[in-house]
Amino acid sequence: MKIIAGVDEVGRGSLVGPVYAAAVILKKSINKKILKDSKKLTKSQREILAKYIKKNSIWSVGKASVKEIEKINILQASLLAMKRAILKLNKKPSHILIDGNKLPDIKNYHINSVIRGDQKIPSISAASIIAKVTRDKMILTLGKKFKGYYWDKNCGYGTKQHLKAIKKLGITTQHRKTFSPINKMK
Repeated sequence: MKIIAGVDEVGRGSLVGPVYAAAVILKKSINKKILKDSKKLTKSQREILAKYIKKNSIWSVGKASVKEIEKINILQASLLAMKRAILKLNKKPSHILIDGNKLPDIKNYHINSVIRGDQKIPSISAASIIAKVTRDKMILTLGKKFKGYYWDKNCGYGTKQHLKAIKKLGITTQHRKTFSPINKMK
C-alpha cells in the first residue's frame, strides 16, 4: 500500500520567529473534502480542522530557527524545516508531495513538488493547516513576551503597525535581521 505524506511550510515571509513545516499522512477515514489551503480558512476554522487532522492522521512538525534562517537563508531554512518534519514522522511514507517547486534533499525518499499543492492535494492542505496553527500559537506566546509589536494580529509579518512598532520599540532577538526592511534599520 502506498503511504503518501503531504508537506507544507509557513512563515517564510514573516519578519519574526522560526519557519515551520508540517508533514501529514492522512488516514483513510478522514473527510478530504473539508481540507483546504490554510490561507483560505478563518483562524477558528483552522484550529478546528487542526484538531480533526491530528486525530485522523500521522503528523509531525519541524522548524528552523531565526539563527538558522539568518545563517543559511529563508529558502534553505524552509527546506530544513520540511526535512525535519518528514524525518520526525513515525511512519516512513512511500511518496512525499511538497507544496511549491523546491525539494529538501533527503536520501532514500521519493519526493515530488506540486505547485499550489496546498490547493490541490488534501494531505498538503492538511500540512498547511497544522503548520499554520502551530506557528501562530508560538507567535502568540512570543507576543506576550515582546509586547507592543501586535504579533497577535500580524503573526510577525511586516504590517504598517508592526513596522511602526519596530521603529518605536526597536528590533528584538526574534526579528530576522537579514530581512528587509529590518536589515536597513540596524
